[in-house]
Amino acid sequence: MKGFIDGFVHKVKDFYEKKYKWTFIFTILLLVLAIVQIGVQQTTTGSFLIKSISLKGGTTLTIYNNKTINADNLAGYLKSNFPKVDFEVRTLEDNGEQVGIIIDTSLPGENVDTLLKTIETQTGTLKPEQYNIDIIGSSLGSSFFKETIIALIVSFILMAIVVTLYFRVLVPSFAVILSAFSDIIVTMAIVNLMGMKISTAGLAAYLLLIGYSVDTDIILSVHMLKRTDVPVMSRVYRAIATGAMTTGTTLAAVTLGLIFTKSDVIREIMIILLIGLIIDLFNTWVQNVGILRLYMERVKGEKA
Repeated sequence: MKGFIDGFVHKVKDFYEKKYKWTFIFTILLLVLAIVQIGVQQTTTGSFLIKSISLKGGTTLTIYNNKTINADNLAGYLKSNFPKVDFEVRTLEDNGEQVGIIIDTSLPGENVDTLLKTIETQTGTLKPEQYNIDIIGSSLGSSFFKETIIALIVSFILMAIVVTLYFRVLVPSFAVILSAFSDIIVTMAIVNLMGMKISTAGLAAYLLLIGYSVDTDIILSVHMLKRTDVPVMSRVYRAIATGAMTTGTTLAAVTLGLIFTKSDVIREIMIILLIGLIIDLFNTWVQNVGILRLYMERVKGEKA
């Protein structure tokens, strides 16, 4: 068994060291496909991601002290009565027990009375103290979205400036920026394909992802550029040993958070981070390594 494992590890290591140009091309192809998906999403829906009520506007109705409503049945009933309206019905829980229902809908605020009457045909008469209504106007939702996207773009630009000033070398700085950009774009495309609706919390998760991505890329770049006392691949493996510990602990925390949380907001953040961190493994240790190896070997004249 040990011989089989050693042989397998040797083959993987040999492939990783000798076929790095092909694996690098794979990450670039993945980025191109992600850009295509986001472009198609923008063309067909008018938005490059799937917005939740908090970003596009609508109504959230929360019904309290009701343990009998079946969320799936109510969602189907509402969609049959409002076929052109988006609905998302989920349970409100306390200590694992259903205590109410939360209904998110793109129905504008002026139609709340019609919505309530429709729901009451399934739940019985609802007293004012039994429910709460939150209305987000389309202009307000659009404003939230634009401001958050601006914050995302500004944070990315500032990150790029800091990285460039730190290394003062174009190619390594470009590699870090490309890796972070790839993490966000590929993660966004995968989330779109999952049909996951993004709220302001989801956009915040993309901001976090920039930080996590740059962290591992900086670790790699520092090992490659600053510690020139050992061969190139030795530096790569040293960086992997450090970066794997960093990413591994974060992945463990994110996975545990995803398993045990009962909050939809936290779940949304954790799903995006989990996908992004997995994608970052490829973009850092394949894409970024490929660029830096070409730079060190062709520009600096060092051997792997």
